[in-house]
Amino acid sequence: MKGAGAKGSMAVAGDSSELEWAIQTLVKNYDKYAGKGCCCRKRRGIRKCDFRKMLKRELNHMLTDTKNKQAADKLIGDLDENQDGEINFDEYWNLIGGIASPISCLIRQREENEKFTK
Repeated sequence: MKGAGAKGSMAVAGDSSELEWAIQTLVKNYDKYAGKGCCCRKRRGIRKCDFRKMLKRELNHMLTDTKNKQAADKLIGDLDENQDGEINFDEYWNLIGGIASPISCLIRQREENEKFTK
């Protein structure tokens, strides 16, 4: 796989394509809100309180009710497939896909409308 070196390192941001840059940004965002375990340094998921912070800070323009604790807790419950009380990376990725899918439809509709108005 291109971009992964001998130690699995990522390409430098300056060398990255737009898609690679976007993926690196999503991974860094997850890491910003996910904690690390104390003694064994095992990565944890995003806890509820940190997930609420992420919603308010990072997604307040794309999601409604990001300041509503009950709505955030419902979203956490829906995303937390393994019911461990934290959002792991796969569960986080489901959130990203769930947001990106309707946006892609809106972009395609806008492009279609622009074709017909020209």
